[in-house]
Amino acid sequence: MQRRFRLSRAEDFKRVRQTGKSFAHPLVVLVIKANESKDKLRVGVTAGKTTGTAVDRNRAKRLLREAMRPLIPNIASGFDLILIARPKLVTSTLTETRSALINLFQRANILLPLNES
Repeated sequence: MQRRFRLSRAEDFKRVRQTGKSFAHPLVVLVIKANESKDKLRVGVTAGKTTGTAVDRNRAKRLLREAMRPLIPNIASGFDLILIARPKLVTSTLTETRSALINLFQRANILLPLNES
């Protein structure tokens, strides 16, 4: 995922977590909040200690970033998203992770029609 799409400041994470709407899946939790600039999409990825060791947390975050990368053009802009890894994500595959994200984005009603490429 490119750096311009990343949500990185602690106060932004806190704002989205406190006032955003969350959607849960067994692999990942999505928290969404509209942002002040209507033309930007920013995504933050996090994994708490319940996810596992540092190696597991880093793998989960890499997996989420890679699953998110091809989906970015198909997500409506103007939102800040936080993806929170759950313990089962560590043992899942990229395909399972991507389908979980698509499911969450459809439930949040921010997924544009998927490109057939």
